[in-house]
Amino acid sequence: MINGFYGVYLRELLVLKSRLWKVILSSAISPLLFLLAFGYGVGRNSEINGFSYLSFLLPGLITMSSMNQAYGISTEINISRFYFKVFDEFLLAPIPKWQIILGEVFYGITKGLMPGFIVIFYSFIIGVKLSINFYFFISLMMHLITFSLLGFIIALVVKNHGDQFSFNTFFITPMIFLSGTFYPVDKMPSIIKYIAHIFPLTYSTHLIRSSLLLKTISTTDFCILLIMIIILSFIANKIVNKIETT
Repeated sequence: MINGFYGVYLRELLVLKSRLWKVILSSAISPLLFLLAFGYGVGRNSEINGFSYLSFLLPGLITMSSMNQAYGISTEINISRFYFKVFDEFLLAPIPKWQIILGEVFYGITKGLMPGFIVIFYSFIIGVKLSINFYFFISLMMHLITFSLLGFIIALVVKNHGDQFSFNTFFITPMIFLSGTFYPVDKMPSIIKYIAHIFPLTYSTHLIRSSLLLKTISTTDFCILLIMIIILSFIANKIVNKIETT
């Protein structure tokens, strides 16, 4: 059975409930600021690949803001490990370790969906038509699973908050700006293109943007993201089992 998954997921939902409005506000304000600065500032009256810059930008804001919330579970797990020892209780509980991972990943997905739907709401308000379809939801789910797993792994690998801050500075922040969120990767200098294709956000942004703008879905991007999810799942499982035995 999956009672362990329910327990972990329910615990995280109860914590989320206690500060739901703070999460909603943070999910709403950040993409709104980028929308105003880039969409109505830098990119006003611009076109990219035959689409208005706003049409290009909004899918990028969905991936960026939802990634921040999904990956953000790393900070919460970190705090629960070092201060409240909640994660230690999960490990001591008589449940399979994969259910702990699943519970935390579903929590990351839940958090990541909120800013995604908020940005879609913004698109309705400003009159930008995005096609909400099956491929979009599949791409969004893969995107959220990827960054929930990454956040889970980083939370268990770092030794303190300083290490996590360093990872955010040298990996997460560059990824946000170099993965096609605000500007097409194919228009960037060659060296930046190579760097961009290291980041999972590049592939998920391309998939989500293609689905929302009814462009051809790249099977290559889909397969690469799927492989990343499999690899991250394997790493997460290895780390959890290693922590349990130490």
